[in-house]
Amino acid sequence: MRSTKSLDKGGWRTLPAEGREGALPEWPLTEAAPRELDLWEELWAKPQATAWEDMGQELEVALFVRTLAEAERADARVDVKKMVRGYLDSLGLSVAGMNRNRWKIAPVVEVPEAETAGPEPAARRPSARDRLKVVPSGEGA
Repeated sequence: MRSTKSLDKGGWRTLPAEGREGALPEWPLTEAAPRELDLWEELWAKPQATAWEDMGQELEVALFVRTLAEAERADARVDVKKMVRGYLDSLGLSVAGMNRNRWKIAPVVEVPEAETAGPEPAARRPSARDRLKVVPSGEGA
């Protein structure tokens, strides 16, 4: 299940900022609609997906995907939209859900500028103010 290495002193689990890598889990429900497959792919790339995978929550995520796709329709029932909110919390996709699950996302590690070997920035172009010339009184007319 959970790796003790990823838990800090307070019992919070740190999820990788880069998200889950690797092949998508197999879709566990009946045939998926194209929108469901798009959502499935997006969700399994999120940091929370590492925890779902550890806990074997493929079915729960698929049910959320199916419910979310239904809730996106203009004629969706209110109870379906409420179910989406519940899934957001239980799967840690909302702030409240992240807190309830005691999950946090690791800070993004930025590469220092010295390591990004790119071309030298172009010289600063003179502004309009720099191009203006002070003319003594009476000589500019």
